[in-house]
Order: sequence, then C-alpha cells, then structure tokens
Amino acid sequence: MFFGIEWDTSSNLAFALSILPILLIGLWVTIQATVLGFFIALILGLVLATLKSAPTRLISWPAKAITEFIRDTPLLVQLFFLYYVLPDYGIVLPAFLTGALALGVQYSAYTSEVYRAGLEAVAKGQHEAARALNLPSPRTFTHVILPQAIPRIIPALGNYLVSIMKDVPVLSVVTVLEMLNVATIIGDRTFNYLIPLSMVGGLYLILTLLASSGVRYIDVHLPKRGLSLK
Repeated sequence: MFFGIEWDTSSNLAFALSILPILLIGLWVTIQATVLGFFIALILGLVLATLKSAPTRLISWPAKAITEFIRDTPLLVQLFFLYYVLPDYGIVLPAFLTGALALGVQYSAYTSEVYRAGLEAVAKGQHEAARALNLPSPRTFTHVILPQAIPRIIPALGNYLVSIMKDVPVLSVVTVLEMLNVATIIGDRTFNYLIPLSMVGGLYLILTLLASSGVRYIDVHLPKRGLSLK
C-alpha cells in the first residue's frame, strides 16, 4: 500500500501492456501533429519575418500587425475559429489538419521573431558584399543571409518544437485522438486514470528528451559560419 493506494503489480503491468498499443497509435498522431505544425510554423514564420523586414511600410506594418494579433490571441480561440467558424464560409477542414494548422499559425508568430533576430545578427557587410557582386536581392537572401542566420537560431527553434509537442493535447477539443485524449478515454471506460496518464507522461518525457537531443546535435554539427549552398 502506498499513500493509501493498494497496488497489484502484476495486474497493473498487464493493464499497462494491454493499453500500450492504443497509446502508441495516439503517440503517432501526436508526432504527426507536431511535425506538421512545426513545419507550418517554420515556413509561415519565415514569410512573416521577411515581410516585417521589408523597407516599405505598406508591407512591413501589416505583417507586424498580423504577428501581434496571432501572438496575443490564445491558441484555443484560434483552434475554435478554424474548426467551427470557417465551415460557415464553406471552408471545411479535417480535425487533424485544422489542429496542425492552428499550431503552425500560432507558433509562426514566435518563429518569425526568432528568424528576425537571426537575420539581423548577420553582419551588414554581408549585404554590402552581395550588392558589390551584383547579386539580386532574392539570391542574396536565400544564398547569403539566410544560410548564415539559420545556425544561430537552431536552439530557439528547438525550444518551440518542444513547446508545440506539449501543446498538441489541446487538439483533443476538436476530437483529434492524440495521446492524452486516448488516455482519458481509456480512463473513462476503465475508471483507472493513473496508469494511462502516467504512461502518457512518460511517453511525452521520452519525446521531449529525444527532440532536445536532436536539436543539440544539429546545433553542434552545423557550421557556425553558415550553411554551404551549392
């Protein structure tokens, strides 16, 4: 007996093994939502950062306003808007895609600031050298500036990858059967919440440790002077 709870190790182990395959299905959904949401955040964040850096205020100000609006509104509100409001205007998306899109849009506001800091950290001389070589602006950005900015921002982007992963359970409100939602359904049907929720916590711990290790590996092995594009 532990804290007033009587434990049957063999039956608890059998129960844990019996629900593990179902939780692994939820784990796979969690991983997919994390990867897709992070990919959207990376692409959209780069677009927003580029627009915010535009010399024309007609372009930069709307991009800044959009970023602030996304960052200052809750993820749950954005998720409900995409899932429940857009269908009224004829835009109907699957629950999983809606959730991944909401995650990506929410975190694009944060990744855009990370990109902005990385781009501004590149020495001004790099812009001048590219201009002296008569490189067009798009090529200067993609082949000179961005490859030097990316190695500087890997740790910050890695933090947001982990944050997105931990926010995936929010998608349960739009019926996405990610790992935590599966665990609560198991608890509702078996009246045993401790084991499935503990297993979910352990699986999330493993996921975040693996993601953090991967980010550290990339950060260590990327050349600090910039990526080489051929």
